[in-house]
Amino acid sequence: MANPDQRSPNVLLQNLVCRILGKSEADVAQQFQYAVRVIGSNFAPTVERDEFLVAEKIKKELSRQRREADAASFLELYRKLQSQGTLKNRWSVLYLLLSLSEDPRRGSTKGFTTLFAQALPRDAHSTPYYFARPQSLPLNYQDRGVQSAQSTGTMGSSGISSVNTHTLNGPTPPPQSLLPSLSYQTPGMGDSLRQQLGSRLAWTMTAGQPSLQTSTSKALPNTLMRSMPRTRREGEINGSIEITEALLVRDILYVFQGIDGKFIKMCNSENCYKIDGTIAVSKSLRDTTSRLSELGWLHNKIRKYADQRSLDRSFGLVGQSFCAALHQELKEYYRLLSVLHSQIEDDQGVNLGMENSLTLRRLLVWTYDPKIRLKTLAALVDYCQGRKGGELASAVHAYTKTGDPYMRSLVQHILGLVSHPIQNFLNGWIYDGELEDTYHEFFVASDPTVKTDRLWHDKYTLRKSMIPSFITMDQSRKVLLIGKSINFLHQVCHDQTHAAKMMAGTKSSEESLKDAADLLTDLENAFQGKIDAAYFETSKYLLDVINKNYNLLEHMQAMRRYLLLGQGDFIRHLMDLLKPELVRPATTLYQHNLTGILETAVRATNAQFDNPEILKRLDVRLLEVSPGDTGWDVFSLDYHVDGPIATVFTRECMSHYLRVFNFLWRAKRMEYILTDIWKGHMCNAKLLRSMPELSGVLHQCHVLASEMVHFIHQMQYYITFEVLECSWDELWNKVQQAQDLDHIIAAHEVFLDSVISRCLLDAQSRELLNQLRAVFDQIIEFQNAQETMYRAALEELQLRLQFEERKKVRETEGQWGVTSVEEEAEKKRILTFQESIPKMRSQLRILTHFYQGIVQQFLVLLTQCTDESLRFLSFRLDFNEHYKAREPRLRLTLSTKGRRSSQFVN
Repeated sequence: MANPDQRSPNVLLQNLVCRILGKSEADVAQQFQYAVRVIGSNFAPTVERDEFLVAEKIKKELSRQRREADAASFLELYRKLQSQGTLKNRWSVLYLLLSLSEDPRRGSTKGFTTLFAQALPRDAHSTPYYFARPQSLPLNYQDRGVQSAQSTGTMGSSGISSVNTHTLNGPTPPPQSLLPSLSYQTPGMGDSLRQQLGSRLAWTMTAGQPSLQTSTSKALPNTLMRSMPRTRREGEINGSIEITEALLVRDILYVFQGIDGKFIKMCNSENCYKIDGTIAVSKSLRDTTSRLSELGWLHNKIRKYADQRSLDRSFGLVGQSFCAALHQELKEYYRLLSVLHSQIEDDQGVNLGMENSLTLRRLLVWTYDPKIRLKTLAALVDYCQGRKGGELASAVHAYTKTGDPYMRSLVQHILGLVSHPIQNFLNGWIYDGELEDTYHEFFVASDPTVKTDRLWHDKYTLRKSMIPSFITMDQSRKVLLIGKSINFLHQVCHDQTHAAKMMAGTKSSEESLKDAADLLTDLENAFQGKIDAAYFETSKYLLDVINKNYNLLEHMQAMRRYLLLGQGDFIRHLMDLLKPELVRPATTLYQHNLTGILETAVRATNAQFDNPEILKRLDVRLLEVSPGDTGWDVFSLDYHVDGPIATVFTRECMSHYLRVFNFLWRAKRMEYILTDIWKGHMCNAKLLRSMPELSGVLHQCHVLASEMVHFIHQMQYYITFEVLECSWDELWNKVQQAQDLDHIIAAHEVFLDSVISRCLLDAQSRELLNQLRAVFDQIIEFQNAQETMYRAALEELQLRLQFEERKKVRETEGQWGVTSVEEEAEKKRILTFQESIPKMRSQLRILTHFYQGIVQQFLVLLTQCTDESLRFLSFRLDFNEHYKAREPRLRLTLSTKGRRSSQFVN
C-alpha cells in the first residue's frame, strides 16, 4: 500500500468524495474525472467578460426559481472568489456550476451519475494545449461572422450559432454519441459536431488575442455577401449596402468594447467610430449610432491609460491603485455589456418582435448613465496625466468638488481606492516610523545619506508637491513630526519602549481607519483626531525622555550660567585666578594649566554643587592665536554636547554660544579692569597727596575713569538685563509650553538669534561692534597709561621718602641731614619728574579725546538703530547730555526723535 503522504492530490480528493458520498471508488471514478477535466479545462472565453456572463446566467437561473436569497449568497461568494488571486481558472468553476444547474436530465434519478459520466470533447484538455491553425481557418471578426452565419442558416443577422455550437457560456455539452450510457448514434452526426467543435475552439482561442479583436477590414468579403439574405443583396443601391438596425445593434456592442465591427469602424483621422461610407442607413440611425459609439472611444481611452500605467512600475502604488480603480469601473461596464449580449441572444432565441427587442434607441437610454460614468473617468484620466503619489490623489480629490451627486459619488469611490496606499504609508509612518516609499509618492521624504547626529534636522523633510489636497499643511507637519520622533527615539535615544506602546495601539487605530476615503476626507473628525492623538502622545513621550533621561533643561541652564556668564561668583573668581596666566603672551599658554585653574574655580564657588554630569562637560578652549595676542584674547570656556541634546545644541548653536561668550568675556574684562583702576585710585590717592604737582593728572584720570565706568556699567546693564535675562525668560516660558521637540529647537534658535543681534554680533551691527571694541581698546590703553603714571609716581614717592628717612637718621646721629651734593641731586631728580607730568597730562588728554570721539560716534549709530532697546541705551549713556553738547549730529538726531515721541504721545 502506498504511503498516504506520497499519493497525488487527486487521489486524496477522490477518496474524500467517496467518504462524503458513501460510495466506492469505482462508482464515482468517472464522475470525478469529468469534474476534474471541466475545472481544469483550457477553454478560453470568447472575450474577457464571459466569466461575468456565466455568473449572470447562474444568478438569473436562481432568480427564475424564486431563490432570491440564494442568488444574493451566490453573488457574495462570487465576489469573494474574485478577490482570491490564487484561483486562476474561475470561469471553469462557474461553468461546472452552470452545467450542474442546466442538466437536461435532472429529472432522472440517474441524472447526476449520467452527467458526470460524460466525457469532455477530444479537443479540450485539462492542461495547456495549442493548435496549429489551418490556413483555411478565418481569424478576423468578419470571417467569424461568416462561420456563424453559415452555422445558423436563417438566423442571418444575429451572428450567433445554434445551441449546439459555441455560445458565450463556454464549451457545449459533449455529443450524445460520446455518452457511455447511450448506445444510439445518428449517422454522420459525430463528424458534424466535431467539425463544429473544432471551428468553435479555434474561434475561442483566437478571440482572446488583442490584435485580432481590433483588426479591421476595408471591404466586406464575398462570403459575407453570400451569407446575407437575398433581400438585402437586392437592396444594394449604387454600390452601397443597406443593413438592418439589428445588425447595427450587434455591431455597436462590439464597438462598446473598443473593437471594430463589420460596419462601424474607428476613423483615425477624426478619432471616432463611424459607419462605413459604403453602408446605407438612415440619418437618424447614423446619428444614434454616432452617439452610441462614443462609448467605445471613451472605453479605449480609459483602457489604454489603465493598461499602460499598470505596467509602469515607476507609476507607484497610488498610480497602480488608480489603474485598479479604473479597471474595476470597466468591469462594471463589462457587466452591462454581458447583459446586453445575453439580451441579444435571448431575443434571437425567442424571436421577439421589434417592440420587445433590443434597439439603438433603447441602447441609448440604457447606456446614458454608463456614458456619464465613462466621461467622468476619461476627464479624470486627462487631468491625472503625468501625476503620481499624493499629487495624483489631489487631482482625484479635485473632482469631488462638484454639485452632481452621481459624479461625486463615483469620484469618492475612486478616491477611496487611490487613498489606500497613502493610508498604508500613514499607518507605517505614524505608528512604526517606517517609510517604504520606493517611488517617492508619500509627502514625507527621507535622505538615507544623512548621519544620525543630523537625523532630526536633515533626514526627514516634507515633499510639498505630494501633500494631498485633503490634508492641510498643519496636519502634514504633525505627520512628519510623529514619524521623525519615533525614529529619533529608536536611533538616537535608543528607546524601544514607546514602539511597544504604539504597536499596542495600532490595532485599535487601524480598525477605525478601515475606509481610506472616510479617513482622508473627514478632516475634522476621524483623521484629525487620530493624527492629533498620535502627535501628542509621541511628542510628549519624546520630551519626557529627553528631559528625564538626558537632562535637557539642566544643560540649557548650564549654558546660561557658564557660557553666558550667569554664575557671577564663579566668573569673578575664575578671572582672579586666570589673571596671572592670561596677561602672558598667548603662545606661552598650556591648556592643561588652564583646565586645572578651571577646576579650582569650580571647587571654590557654588558651581561645585552642580550636577557632575554638567561639570564634566565644562572645559577650556584656546582660540586661534594671532600675532601680539595675549591670553585674554584666546581664552574661552567650552561645553561638550553629544547624543540627543546635540540635536538642540547643534554645532551652529555652539558656535553662536562661543561668539557670545567671547563678547561677554571681553565686556566682563573691561569691568574687571575698571574695578582695578578704581582700586588704584582709592589706594594711591592718600599716598600721592604729598605730591601736589600730580593733583591735576590724578583728577584727569579720575574723570576719564568715571566716564568709562559709567559707559561699561550701562552696557553691562543692557547686556545682562535687557538682552540676556529678557531673552532667557522668553526661552524658558516657550520651553515649558513646548508640545514637541521642534518647538524647543525653534525657541532656542530664536533665543540665540535675539542675543546675537542685540549684542551687536550680527552682520547689520558690524559698525556698532567695531566702535564698541574701539571703546574697549581705549579702556585698555587707559589702564596701561595709568599704570605707567602710578609706577613713575610711586617710584618718585619712594625715592622722596627714602631721602627724608636718610635725612632724619643723620640728624638723629648729630650729623648734617644732607650734603649739598645730595641736595642738588634730589632737586634735579624732582625737577625731572615734574617735567614729565605735562607729558602724562598730554597723553591723558589725547586718550580722553579719542575715547570721547569713539563714544560720540557710537551714540550716533545707536540713535539710528531700529531696535528700541538700543535707542534707549543711547539716552542712558548720555543721560546728562555731555556728548550731545559736543556732537551736533546727536543734537539733531535726538531732537528729531524727541519730537516724534511727543507727537506720538499727543
